[in-house]
Amino acid sequence: MALAASVLEAALKRDRAVVVGGLLTVITVAWLFILFGAGLGMSALEMTRMSSPAGLGDDGTGGSAMTSAGMAGAVQAMAPVAWTPAYAVLMLFMWWIMMLAMMLPSAAPMILLFAAINRKQRERGAPYVATGIFAGGYLLAWGALSLVAVAAQWVLERALLMSDMMVGTSVTLGGAILVAAGIWQMTPLKNACLRHCRSPIHFLSHNWRKGRLGALRMGLEHGAFCLGCCWVLMALLFYGGVMNLYWIVGLCLFVLIEKLAPAGVLVGRLAGAGLIAWGGTLLAGAL
Repeated sequence: MALAASVLEAALKRDRAVVVGGLLTVITVAWLFILFGAGLGMSALEMTRMSSPAGLGDDGTGGSAMTSAGMAGAVQAMAPVAWTPAYAVLMLFMWWIMMLAMMLPSAAPMILLFAAINRKQRERGAPYVATGIFAGGYLLAWGALSLVAVAAQWVLERALLMSDMMVGTSVTLGGAILVAAGIWQMTPLKNACLRHCRSPIHFLSHNWRKGRLGALRMGLEHGAFCLGCCWVLMALLFYGGVMNLYWIVGLCLFVLIEKLAPAGVLVGRLAGAGLIAWGGTLLAGAL
């Protein structure tokens, strides 16, 4: 009996180590993929240096690094990217892996808690369900958003509202995105989604489903709540730069704070007010 208990404890510890190791591996690989340029031919650092959002120049004054006439001329002279099927697939993977790099760290507590509850269920004789199935549902939800993001990027590039460096060229559009993100931070739906993300125990206790299909559905539902929290924030990349490391890292850290820090809700509201003020300033300057 003692030997069996010892073997079971060792197996549970190994299971925990596998889940933690798997999460760390996926997050690390995703960030490396982004840092090395996501297959675009240059690193994210190089793309960050070469891009600056409209209305936020490199001169540190808050103005565009280019004059309005110069910006318009540059936009008109730019050759649109050829959206071949291969390029569209590359963009999809770029967005999807970027979403994983940014969102998996804040989802880790939920995934680890699912694994812990699943282990307890297995000890009571319930069928084993791999934690990867739950995580897979979460990843599928962000894959759906990535499809929408790719379609939006295609539209914006065709309209010359994004440069060949995947950064916004329109002060008006940038201001509108900032204001929209700020307003969304204040809405009841955003707060409802955030409550679920900040309370893994509450979510799993009220949404637990048995079996593999149930785990996949729970992952999708948690991913949907996560999307409700952050989808407009992700749209900020269309203004700041899809491959701009400052914006990618900044959004990742903000999501972590908002979901995990004790004062996360307050931080989110203050950020919303700041985004509205920033966007309003850009829109006023564009008039």
